[in-house]
Amino acid sequence: MATESTSKPAGRFRDWLRGRRRPILWIVGVAGGLAGGAVAVLALLDWNQFRGPIADIASARTGRQVEILGDLDVRILSLRPSATVHRLEIGQPVWAGPGRMARIDRLDVQIEALPLLWGRVVLPRLEMTRPTFVLLRDRQGRVNWSDKAKAGPLRLPPIRRFVIREGRLDFSDARRRLVLKATLDASERLGAANRGFQLSGDGSINAAPFHVEIVGGPLINIDPGKPYPFDADVRAGGTRILAKGMISKPFDFGRLQAQVTARGPDLADLYDLTGVPFPNSPPYRLTGRLTRNGKLWRVPDLGGRVGDSDVGGQVSVDGSGARPFVTAELRSRQLDFDDLAAIFGGPPSTAPGETASEDQRAMDRRLTAQRRLLADATLKIERIRAVDADVTYRADHVHAERLPLRAASARIRLGRGLLVVEQLRLELAQGSVTGVARLDARGKTPVSSIDVRLTKARLEEVVSIRTGGPPPLTGALVARVKLTGTGDSVRRAAADADGEVLLVVPGGEIRRAFAELLGVNVTKGLGLLLAKDQSRTDLRCAVAHFQARDGMLTANRIIFDTGPVLGTGAGTVDLRTERIDVRLKGHPKEARLIRVIAPVTLRGPITKPEFGVETGQAVAQGGVAAALGALVAPLASILPFIDLGLAKDAACGALIAQAGREGAPVAKAPGV
Repeated sequence: MATESTSKPAGRFRDWLRGRRRPILWIVGVAGGLAGGAVAVLALLDWNQFRGPIADIASARTGRQVEILGDLDVRILSLRPSATVHRLEIGQPVWAGPGRMARIDRLDVQIEALPLLWGRVVLPRLEMTRPTFVLLRDRQGRVNWSDKAKAGPLRLPPIRRFVIREGRLDFSDARRRLVLKATLDASERLGAANRGFQLSGDGSINAAPFHVEIVGGPLINIDPGKPYPFDADVRAGGTRILAKGMISKPFDFGRLQAQVTARGPDLADLYDLTGVPFPNSPPYRLTGRLTRNGKLWRVPDLGGRVGDSDVGGQVSVDGSGARPFVTAELRSRQLDFDDLAAIFGGPPSTAPGETASEDQRAMDRRLTAQRRLLADATLKIERIRAVDADVTYRADHVHAERLPLRAASARIRLGRGLLVVEQLRLELAQGSVTGVARLDARGKTPVSSIDVRLTKARLEEVVSIRTGGPPPLTGALVARVKLTGTGDSVRRAAADADGEVLLVVPGGEIRRAFAELLGVNVTKGLGLLLAKDQSRTDLRCAVAHFQARDGMLTANRIIFDTGPVLGTGAGTVDLRTERIDVRLKGHPKEARLIRVIAPVTLRGPITKPEFGVETGQAVAQGGVAAALGALVAPLASILPFIDLGLAKDAACGALIAQAGREGAPVAKAPGV
């Protein structure tokens, strides 16, 4: 029954179709004739009559004036329709002013018709004769080849045959002060075997010579599924970058990988090429495998040397946000500590065998001639504001000429112009330096601050006094430096510094000759020193407290308590002129036959101060009671700035108690 009922509608449809066969055939014939006629009309059209309308449509879509000044020939009767355009010109966007962005004497293009049905564009052939491209980037970051605020990587449709004859490229970047004039050629073979593409040009970047050469394989019979190989050689001043790699899919520049070698006199120079603000450095040579995935660049296996230090790790730059975000995990097996001076704008060591650029050697000669330590290289604020970052660094071993450093580590965070160095740790042979540093470049003038502590260190290891025998000073050493300054260089920030500096030796020993030199008996002290007397006495507590104001560190409280002498003093460290002037005088704890109280001085440039004795300026002897009674601020109130426990230390605590017994206004610190 079901089969019979189903066949009835089908039979009815056949009957209906049989009765109307002639009208239907007539309609199909008319439609086919119209379609064939339309195709014939399109094939026979003089397309030159449509140059204006076609150019107007292109102008509206691109936002740039498009003109077809020569013949237009379209071949549409094919599964691979093609067109030839003579003298095609594309103008600049409005913001770039008058002029042409591109001119092509002859453009031949062919397209696959069937892939268009599912939205794919495939070009069997694209040939350009004498094309000229004028590409621009202005100071605001706008580019004339894209209307997007941040242009992504260039992606072209698959092209099986790509030919460029006598092409030219003019490129200028106002932000990086880059100008390039290059030639473009792409054919089946160019010179060396397996070379079919070449871009070669010269110009300048930041007033330094600039050269680029990129060569690739033939662009004939390209397989869209196979990687496209290329080599690149870029030189900018003293910087050179060599790359050998491949584009994962031809004409998709958002996917590539390359083995890259970069070398130059200063990592900071890479900003002109990459837009990433690397720190200043000694000469470097780095290698790694560079990959790009859209707006994410990665170097997972960075290695090489910066100055006399090795460096390795991984680096990535994500350009998808408002600012590039740099993430890095870096490590050195051996860090040469003087290489870090370049980060702060100063030169690394230029001694024989040390690595430094010619500019850095010249800077070192200037600083040495001026007897200065702090460099005045101007900080480039706009670079710090242009990127965000999260970088960790670890040095397994540290070589330092005058410091007992063993290892170092830090984490650097940068966001919206605020740079913070946190988890800073320098490990000494005994003790460590820990703290935090900040650079706030969000305002008109950068503000720098540091807060670092030295704990559990040894005086004889940190302070080197060469006498040809055992160290004259030994003992524990703790310190804290807390300073804030405004300025666009290390020297200017130091010259504006406010804050305080405190150094404490809570117990140790001193050569008796040095103790005598504090003024109790100058004649005897000099005699013992010249005779290389090695007898020792207790160094029970020593404190130096400096208050900083506008770059001037003033010490009104210097106390040096030894077995035979209580020394007190005052002085200044002027960060503006980089000079030190400290004066100590002694107060005897026992009667002396000769009581000539001549102050001991430490004066001169910070880089090389000299000890002296004011033998011609003897002062009246006031004794221990007068010295302790003259303390402006009691020790108990300043020692907790470093460590609450120091105010109760056996030696320093005894000195505080003695000061109280002698009438000094000793205020108790919290917890004391």
